[in-house]
Amino acid sequence: MKIRSENHNLKMIFALTLVHFTGDFYSSFINPLMPVFVDHFSLTLTQVGIITGISRFLAFVVQPPVGYIADHYRTRLFILGGPFLVITMISLVGVAPTFWVLIMLVSVGSIGSSMFHPTIAGMISTYSGRNIGFAISVFNMGGTLAFGLGPMFIAWFVATYGLESTPITMILGLMVMVYLYFTVPVPECEGLKDFGLIGSIREVFGTVWKPIILIWLIMASRAFVSQSLLTYLPVHYARQGHSLISIGAVVSLFTIAGAFSGLIAGYLSDRIGFKPVFYWAHLMTTPAIYVMLNVPGNWLYLNTFITGAFALATLPLGVAMAQKLAPKGKSMASSLMMGFALGTGGVMTPITGKLADMFSIAPVLNVIAILPVLTMVLIYLLPKETAS
Repeated sequence: MKIRSENHNLKMIFALTLVHFTGDFYSSFINPLMPVFVDHFSLTLTQVGIITGISRFLAFVVQPPVGYIADHYRTRLFILGGPFLVITMISLVGVAPTFWVLIMLVSVGSIGSSMFHPTIAGMISTYSGRNIGFAISVFNMGGTLAFGLGPMFIAWFVATYGLESTPITMILGLMVMVYLYFTVPVPECEGLKDFGLIGSIREVFGTVWKPIILIWLIMASRAFVSQSLLTYLPVHYARQGHSLISIGAVVSLFTIAGAFSGLIAGYLSDRIGFKPVFYWAHLMTTPAIYVMLNVPGNWLYLNTFITGAFALATLPLGVAMAQKLAPKGKSMASSLMMGFALGTGGVMTPITGKLADMFSIAPVLNVIAILPVLTMVLIYLLPKETAS
């Protein structure tokens, strides 16, 4: 077993977090630009849901095959190639001439997002020591913070320079990629090279498949709620007369809150276990959504921040718990929670859009808000996890 210094571990966690931040920063451009795309291409809310559904499917649901490959072979192709695709493709959405070209650019960029997430998430625990919950929360903060800052940046950029100027934004991302090329290490294999697909699944999940499924159901439900909010709140507030910059700020506040609440959740999970944190986060998410949707005026920004904090807090916990239960296949476990679960929740957003076309956005989101409380039954069935 390799002995690594604490400084080396911190450097690697920073580099992997930077990969996460960079890829997700560019991925975050899509949601705040939805009102612009709606006007530019005369989209229905169902078409808005299709954009989100396709992007979430390709960005998340295809992660398990990548996780499988990452656990079998040593390669940096996914770690570096994925962010490169995101940076280049998403930066071009502003010059898409048609709705279908926009779909193509978002799709290829989303595939790039799916390429790097499982590998780098699986690598984090290699350098985390005993504090896996907090280390994965730091890693998760990189992505969540990106989804907080990215919308604010792209909203300001498009409002200032116009939609057709988005290709310029790829310059900064490509500069970061040069640094990452010389810094990010080759991942370690998980010892599954001699196992086929079915054999690998049995080796990794054979004795823990029941709690893994429970965690997946909880994470997919949480993702459906949060992705529905992130997709349709910008359109909802645009119809209420809010500016593009104001909408970008709302999306940013929602996700930035999740970045910091994820850190707190990870810290607490290392000390009191996962289940108590899951309980409180899901219990408080439902009333927070109701308050955000039904209390108007200047309270909007504070209420959005509070809602994002509760709604996104448990994302790193699902990944950390899955890796603890299935340590022989960290990338595969991560891909199920960061990829397949989030992707499933995202793919369901067109359902929200169709209902919103029929009944309007706010009533539909008010109904969806009950889901976090309902998942507490699943949380109760999770195995008890004590502090490390």
